[in-house]
Amino acid sequence: VQLVESGGGLVQAGGSLRLSCGASGSTFRMNAAAWFRQGPGKERELVAAISRADNTYYADSVKGRFAISRVDADTTLYLQMNNLKPEDTAMYYCAARSAIGGSRDEYEYWGRGTQVTVSS
Repeated sequence: VQLVESGGGLVQAGGSLRLSCGASGSTFRMNAAAWFRQGPGKERELVAAISRADNTYYADSVKGRFAISRVDADTTLYLQMNNLKPEDTAMYYCAARSAIGGSRDEYEYWGRGTQVTVSS
């Protein structure tokens, strides 16, 4: 299973982007999935996660601005990002697993990332 992200780009502060993630070449069902990001000189951090039961988690830094969702029989994952800030600049990665249970930090499959750059 290969996850492929899209939707990144350059946006001004206050703008919006929607990231998408799909499984290439399969109908892999994302029973649990998440978005991570890694900014320049920073460690990778969990941004948002969604469980099989549609419970969601958001990092404090993005609460109220980002929204994670899963559609198309759980084969596509989105991250709607609003009111973007320069500190949101990072490579964003999609992650997913077929297992229903487990930690929101642990996933089987990862995408290669899509770059988000927010200018001030």
